Amino acid sequence: MSVRRRSARTTIVLIAVVTAALAGLALLVFLTNRKVDRELARPAAPPGPPVAPVKLTAKQRAALPASTTWTKIPKAQPDPQPFAAGDGLLVHPEKAKVVYAEPGGPPIGVLPTTQLNDPTWLPVIETRPDWMRVLLPSKPNGSTGWIHTGDGKMKQTRSPYQVHINLTSRRLTLLKDGQETGSWPVAIGTKETPTPVGRTFLLAALSPSDVDYSPVILPLGMHSEKLETYDGGPGTIGIHGWPDKDVFGKAVSHGCIRVPKAGLDAVAKIPLGSLIVITN
Repeated sequence: MSVRRRSARTTIVLIAVVTAALAGLALLVFLTNRKVDRELARPAAPPGPPVAPVKLTAKQRAALPASTTWTKIPKAQPDPQPFAAGDGLLVHPEKAKVVYAEPGGPPIGVLPTTQLNDPTWLPVIETRPDWMRVLLPSKPNGSTGWIHTGDGKMKQTRSPYQVHINLTSRRLTLLKDGQETGSWPVAIGTKETPTPVGRTFLLAALSPSDVDYSPVILPLGMHSEKLETYDGGPGTIGIHGWPDKDVFGKAVSHGCIRVPKAGLDAVAKIPLGSLIVITN
């Protein structure tokens, strides 16, 4: 047999082998796609039944600490996404609610209906059937807890507003429905008393008569990590004005955010509970 004839036969065999391999691969892809299609066609598994809260006696409930800007809830779980934007969902308890570490888990505190004489409004960061996970106003910073909503004793709303504060640029930006509506230079904490980072919320709006540096003070659900107390309070971080315009853009405060009048006026109008995200 000539070399040319053997070469042609070898070529034919190779073509046949390659063709068979490609056919097998095509069959495998087809079967895999069919399996994926079947998986996608399956309806999503329905959520399990709502988890009931742990029942407490009156004595057990009375022994739980209140979750306020004055208190600490040591067993509170940290915020799993401390810089996430959230969707604006807010909740207000119409009666004092027990706070749980997780749905059906141990109770860790009690959430009162008011904070600093204003209604308690908190941002919701996670939901499950009959449960909502909220940011708490108590220490440590970034604390979260679950409240049972199955009894219906809750009000809900949505805030279109968010406040972003960047400590590097020293700037506060107000957003509505994700669009910037205003931005202002701010004064932030010093190296010794830095402004903490993470997401928090507008806790209350105060107009104290004995304060001459700002017509309105806006406490947040966040505290100084260096000062246990300040000016008779628990070291709560707030947004407020300042009469000396030279401070804006500088790191000169005890941790609070000092903002020009136009910015203060704008932030003071957003709903309580609106998300505040502070980043480096």
